[in-house]
Amino acid sequence: MTAASAVDLRNVTLAYGDFVAVKDVSLSIRKGEFVTLLGPSGCGKTTILRSIAGLVQPTGGEIDVAGRRIDNIPIHRRNIGLVFQNYALFPHKTVFDNIAFGLKYRNVERPVIAQKVKRALDMVRLPGVEKKLPSELSGGQQQRIALARAIVIEPDVLLLDEPLSALDANLREEMRTELKIIQREVGITTIFVTHDQEEALAMSDRIVVMNKGVIEQVGSPEEVYRRPESQFVASFLGQSNLLPGKIASLSGGQAMVRLDNGVTIAAVAPEGAREGAFVTAVVRAQKVQLGAAEKLKHRARVASASYLGGTAAYFIDLEGQKLQAIATIEDRVWREGEEVGVAIAPSDVLLLDEAGRRLR
Repeated sequence: MTAASAVDLRNVTLAYGDFVAVKDVSLSIRKGEFVTLLGPSGCGKTTILRSIAGLVQPTGGEIDVAGRRIDNIPIHRRNIGLVFQNYALFPHKTVFDNIAFGLKYRNVERPVIAQKVKRALDMVRLPGVEKKLPSELSGGQQQRIALARAIVIEPDVLLLDEPLSALDANLREEMRTELKIIQREVGITTIFVTHDQEEALAMSDRIVVMNKGVIEQVGSPEEVYRRPESQFVASFLGQSNLLPGKIASLSGGQAMVRLDNGVTIAAVAPEGAREGAFVTAVVRAQKVQLGAAEKLKHRARVASASYLGGTAAYFIDLEGQKLQAIATIEDRVWREGEEVGVAIAPSDVLLLDEAGRRLR
């Protein structure tokens, strides 16, 4: 474990009989970092969180938190803060007693408990609600109380298991910002589990993309979005067009890729590019440029259009190849059946090899 790391997972595996939920996962998280475990249901992200918390026992590997090994000690001896999806507040206890629960368990003196509870409520911007019951609070307020209960014990690491999923869309966006601000102010190392890519991109210092019990990629939000390491990451994170084809030629640092429908697009050629190699070109929907048919390189037809307010989402038929495009609305929305021009900048095309891994 390095001096700057707060959590280390080394070759962690967890199996239920023949089913392997997590396979040989290694990960190091720095002090004060906000790391998101992102992936579809059943990918292993919640299992990892529960392993750190002590709710499930790994069948292999080691977990260190704050410089000590914890996978072999019981849950009550781990200094872990945990916020569940449903908050898990005690409905018959006041806000004060909910937040104070962990402190009382640790035999903290009553005057100190009162001081710590008040400070925790100030941190989550809910002063003066100590005497209320959870049922008297809104969903967003209940979430803050659950967060206050988790941080009041001054844990070594804060674990958040999809805490925003029960909120409506507007409140979820508000709490996303608020949660990040609180985490920054407190400076607590945080591991956040979600299947929501927008949450992961907006909140994280780093994102750990998981699939079928293994880590596909670890990086900053910009890295995993702009430079996906695999076809899975490219398809799961953001709206991507995955276009199979073949490298027709290489020249001047560019690869000309002939797609299966015969259309040729240019890409920046990675060192590993070879003429004749089968590849998949990845193009983000936001990077497909649309304009007047006579002004851009390719001509296509609008198969469908969805008005989204400031943007519009399109499916474009490019000589039999369906492309997804998301464009800012400036003066008009393209209509179904209209002819439209399409262009894709070489710098916006990323190439995957036949195994679905990024060409380097």
